[in-house]
Amino acid sequence: MRLHTLSGYIQHIYLAEHDDGLLLLDGCSRADVNAVCDYITHTLQRPLTQLKLIVVTHMHPDHAGGAMLLRKKTGAKVAAHPKAANWYKGVAGRTAHGIDLLLTWWVAGRIGKRKMPIWYNPVLAPDIILNDKDTLPYFNQWQVLYTPGHTDHDLSVVHLPTKQAYIADVLVKVKGELVPPYPLCHPNQYRESLKKLAQSYIETFFCAHVPPTPRRDINFEHVILNAPRKPKNHWHSSKNRIKKKLFGLTQEH
Repeated sequence: MRLHTLSGYIQHIYLAEHDDGLLLLDGCSRADVNAVCDYITHTLQRPLTQLKLIVVTHMHPDHAGGAMLLRKKTGAKVAAHPKAANWYKGVAGRTAHGIDLLLTWWVAGRIGKRKMPIWYNPVLAPDIILNDKDTLPYFNQWQVLYTPGHTDHDLSVVHLPTKQAYIADVLVKVKGELVPPYPLCHPNQYRESLKKLAQSYIETFFCAHVPPTPRRDINFEHVILNAPRKPKNHWHSSKNRIKKKLFGLTQEH
């Protein structure tokens, strides 16, 4: 197995190359689709049909946005957790989807990227459902770990022989420190996910927004101890701002 790192629109993209096929460890963004296809055909000099499986770790634009278009272009199967398809359903879900698209553009602007087309269908239609400890179809050296917290359906994938894992947005880096991601929708589940990773045999962790990090450089106990106890997402942030505003008006009167 050879793990290739591509520079995505706002995130790292990881493409696992096996002799009998290619595995994309996340669905990337719609803005990344052509770059992934060009890398396969020009850098690896393999046909697009060699992309066998695309894992969608969760439904945010930089992790799911390119999955269905890549499936159309390559014939690859798309795999996700059973809860992924419901993440953006309904009026509240569509609103959250719009906010997440805007946040993606905001992050892109912060790192000097221009606006690119990133819209994608917010309701995923995966070919394959993945649950905790499943083995990936076509790639039996890879195992799934269910690591919710950031959302209710986050997946991580572990390459068993090399003890390497891609954990997507389970950890991000702010001012040089590894911290929980935003949003953090399920803080209790998040701490359990960190404990699961801390107690695992994984030696190297790959993240979407952090360089590959050896286990010895991750203080899991510190992250768990300092993780929020209440959800931090768009809805809770908006409600807190409204409460503060109303409280301030009450104090004035």
